[in-house]
Amino acid sequence: MAFPTASISTSNLDAATDDPSLARADILDAVQKLNTIIAEGNSANGVALLTSSGKLSATQMPTTITATGVQVLNPSGGVVHIQDILRLTIKTTAELNALTPNSGDIGYCSNGNAGAKCLALYDGTNWKVVALGATLATS
Repeated sequence: MAFPTASISTSNLDAATDDPSLARADILDAVQKLNTIIAEGNSANGVALLTSSGKLSATQMPTTITATGVQVLNPSGGVVHIQDILRLTIKTTAELNALTPNSGDIGYCSNGNAGAKCLALYDGTNWKVVALGATLATS
């Protein structure tokens, strides 16, 4: 089934003088579209249903979102909070230099610190090396 996209006519439903027998087809159309929405819940091209706690379950959210162009996260509070780990794609210096970065962009570079891995920060003119320090302590 495809998720319904067409609107439901209310021409036979919006006035007290409308003939109930003419409204039957519109009501049937509305019920069939509602049943389709219910049947398509949590399926591809359907609606994502909330859990009893009012959240989407992990299985309802895609693990990968593929989109073209710049993706902007603009929370009303001004902060993007990532609860666990931010995974950056490893780029070479050539790949970073081929981008059109903006001031403040950060990348993970495989060979940017005299051939060693580093973080790279774009300052508006150049990519700057943010050297990786000591290994994280185990405790």
